[in-house]
Amino acid sequence: MSIANPLIKQFPCPGCGSTLEFDPQVGQLKCPYCGREEVIPQSAEQVEERSYDAYLNSEHTQLAALSNTALEADCPGCKAQITFEPPNVAGQCPFCNTSIVAQPHSASPVMAPEAVLPFNISQKVARAGIQKWINSRWFAPSGLKKLAQQEGIQGVYLPFWTYDCYTVSHYTGERGTHYYVTETYTETNSKGKSETKTRQVQRTRWQSHSGRVDRSFDDILIPGSESVNTKRLEALEPWDLSKLTPYDASYLSGFKAQQYQVNLKQGFELAKGKMEEPIRSDVRYDIGGDEQRIHSVSTNYSAITFKHLLLPVWISAYRFKNKQYQVMVNAQTGEVLGDRPYSVWKISATVLSILTLVGIILAVIGSFEEPSPDLPPPDPKASNTPVIPGSPAAPNLSQPLQADEAFRQAINTAGNAVLLAQSAQTGQDWQQIAAEWERAITLLRAVPPTHLNYSTAQQKVGEYQRNLDYARQQARSLVK
Repeated sequence: MSIANPLIKQFPCPGCGSTLEFDPQVGQLKCPYCGREEVIPQSAEQVEERSYDAYLNSEHTQLAALSNTALEADCPGCKAQITFEPPNVAGQCPFCNTSIVAQPHSASPVMAPEAVLPFNISQKVARAGIQKWINSRWFAPSGLKKLAQQEGIQGVYLPFWTYDCYTVSHYTGERGTHYYVTETYTETNSKGKSETKTRQVQRTRWQSHSGRVDRSFDDILIPGSESVNTKRLEALEPWDLSKLTPYDASYLSGFKAQQYQVNLKQGFELAKGKMEEPIRSDVRYDIGGDEQRIHSVSTNYSAITFKHLLLPVWISAYRFKNKQYQVMVNAQTGEVLGDRPYSVWKISATVLSILTLVGIILAVIGSFEEPSPDLPPPDPKASNTPVIPGSPAAPNLSQPLQADEAFRQAINTAGNAVLLAQSAQTGQDWQQIAAEWERAITLLRAVPPTHLNYSTAQQKVGEYQRNLDYARQQARSLVK
């Protein structure tokens, strides 16, 4: 193997001599100190596929360090190799937030990337997206929101492979064809007499079948990093690969990068796994019939080409109660995904609240069936309580509700608010929840002092008011 010339050089600012960095908002190099901007020259080169077989069989595979000045450091926590360009420093590991104290060394040579997808989302926008994501997590510990504001967020280019190939698959299986037979059966009718009836019953006739299916695959995307959860990276898709640009040092200035941990051959084996289900779907279609059984599939892969890409993510890694969590942002689309801890206290409180509501509902139902003889009958006039002005969810009490009905509706409405809160993510969701709590409070205030459940209703008014205040707070924080 030969070592090629380094691909990255530093970009000094013509104004103040500092190092220019790529700015996602302006799409070009910008000095973080004096604000000078420099246009990135457009390359006449095209992003091209490389021959998989030719590369593996080459005795002169070309490798290169990502920069003639780039440094590399190993994280003592997750063992990831982090590449960075001075004057940046290794600092905290973007994958596990461990402080990197090891002495940096020159970046190791790697297979040169064909293309890069530039950052499109700024750090400020990514941080706001993460904060909104955390605020919308139901059952998240309250301390997490404060903690997440203090943690850093880092821009990292992650390595990916794409594979194209042509497949020919030979298969054996069975084709199932449905047919129907008439079946006689006996049943007892409503008068207790036995009746003999007939019905049509589906059966399946199976016939051996074999054949061949062909398919072309394009840009099967495989992560080259093992420092992040593969399923989560796949969930961050789609990436608009039409926006790829030929590899240029300018786009990496000011960001970290990671070397691939999954090599070219390992990546293609993973790509085969992604191709398997589409191939089997083709086989089922080719077998035809009403049902299919697949016994064997043998696939030949040819015309294999690949690309080595660098795709942008913002990563925030944090620890909560001695456990590691990651939140990632697709730096092209702004999509946010990540890990989060759960508050056992909040879950327990919600379960207890639901059980309490169920108990109250059962008690109310019991009071309908066996009213207490020791209490005077409710005063219908007392239930005509005025509606809260300006409340969007206030019920229409122009036709006064009976006290029992008002209490029952209040409990049901509160239960609905609890259920909605379990999946709430947006400000609109929390506005709807707030409206439900308002309606429940109004209904409880329609329960008169002479009613059996009056004291319970008054207690619930205070409880529901706190829930209403919380829902309004959540709605305001997410609408901003």
